[in-house]
Amino acid sequence: MAFDLNRVLKVMLFASNGPLAVKDIQSAFTRFHEQAENLPLTGEAEQGTAPSAEEGVLTAEVVSADAAEAVVPAAEEDEIYRDVPSLVTTAQIREAMEQISRELQAAGGDVLLVEGHSGWRLVTHPRHARWVRLLRNEPPPVRLTPSAIETLALVAYRQPTTRAEIEQIRGVSAEAGLAKLLERDLIYVVGRADLPGRPIQYGTTDTFLEFVGIKSLDELPASDVLSPRQIDAWLQSANQPRAASDADMGLDETEPDQLTLDQAAAAPAGGSETTPAP
Repeated sequence: MAFDLNRVLKVMLFASNGPLAVKDIQSAFTRFHEQAENLPLTGEAEQGTAPSAEEGVLTAEVVSADAAEAVVPAAEEDEIYRDVPSLVTTAQIREAMEQISRELQAAGGDVLLVEGHSGWRLVTHPRHARWVRLLRNEPPPVRLTPSAIETLALVAYRQPTTRAEIEQIRGVSAEAGLAKLLERDLIYVVGRADLPGRPIQYGTTDTFLEFVGIKSLDELPASDVLSPRQIDAWLQSANQPRAASDADMGLDETEPDQLTLDQAAAAPAGGSETTPAP
C-alpha cells in the first residue's frame, strides 16, 4: 500500500481538536522524519533481530487465534508509513483537501469540510444543527437585530472605528449594539483613537470571520457606500455643513430676475427694495 496523502489528512482532520492549518500538517511530517531515525518500522525491527526459542514458545502460548489475525493489519501499518515524502507543499495539501471535500459532498453531505481563517475542519451540515444542540444541551442561537448587524458592518468596513463615528453615520445610539457584539465576541477593543478624549476604537475578531464564513477581511464584498474614503468625506461634510444653494432647493439658476437665497434673505420683509426720498 503506497503512501496516500488523502487518507492521512482524513485521520488528522478527525483527530484534530481545532482547525487544521497547513503549518500543522507540515509540522507533523517533519516530526515523523525526525522520529523515524530512532523508531524503525515494525517489519524492519523483526528482520534485524530473530526471536529466541523461549520468546517463540511464550508467543505461541499467549497469542490466540483472534490476535493472530491482527498480524495482517500490522503489516499494512508498516506500508502506511513507508515512502512518506519529506516535504508536502501547500498546493498538494489544498488539492487533497478539495478532493476530500468533494468526496464528503458526494457521500451525502451530512459531514462537510470547510476552510476557515485558521485552517480546515470537519463540521456537520446546518440541517442537523438541532440534533447537535440537543446532544450538547445548548439553547438555539440568538439572531442579531438589524441594528446590531448595521453596527457590525460599520465596524468591519471602517475598523478601527469609534462609537462616535458609528453613531454619526447611523444617526442613532450604538451603545446597545456595541455591547451585544462585544458580548458575542464579534468585536473587541482595539485601542484608543488619537483624538480629544481618547475614544475607544473597535475592530472585528476571528469569531467574526467564522460568523460570516470568510478567511480574512480581504474577502469582504466591496462596498462603495462603506468605503473609508467616502465615509471620511461624509463625516467631514457633516461636521462642516454648508448653506443650501439654489440648485439644492430646486430653483432655476438661469432665471435673470430671480433672487438668490442670500439676496432674498437680505431683502426687506415688505417685498422689493425702496429708495429713500432725498
